[in-house]
Amino acid sequence: MTTIDEIRDNFSLLDEWDDRYRYVIELGRTLAPLPEEEHSAENKVQGCVSQVWLSKRIDRNANGEPRLTYLGDSDAHIVRGLVAIVFALYSGRTPKEILSADAIALFDEFGFRDHLTPQRSNGLRSMVERIRNDARDALATAS
Repeated sequence: MTTIDEIRDNFSLLDEWDDRYRYVIELGRTLAPLPEEEHSAENKVQGCVSQVWLSKRIDRNANGEPRLTYLGDSDAHIVRGLVAIVFALYSGRTPKEILSADAIALFDEFGFRDHLTPQRSNGLRSMVERIRNDARDALATAS
């Protein structure tokens, strides 16, 4: 998986938004496939115009803390790329790491606020909020 720092570096090299959109689409192609049975109502993210599914796995890191790992999919190419960026920031992290990461600031840094439609921006926020809720739930059950 591409790291968030690699994505940040690659974005800084691309001046034109057409090139950035192509890069986001390419990131979406790197997502591991989501098994068909995971395309369920339970995994579907509400608030997205496109269909988006996020499937979480919880295991423990070496310190015994819960760690959330995700698989995901979307029926839209650009959104699949946004899912890949969200996963680069959050997947494989502990709930505390997830809750301390400011995804909205990162998306603003990338220029998404100015270059995504309001519907796509709302969907992006819905994905982030879903993962943050998962992190809060994992913290509550770990206590």
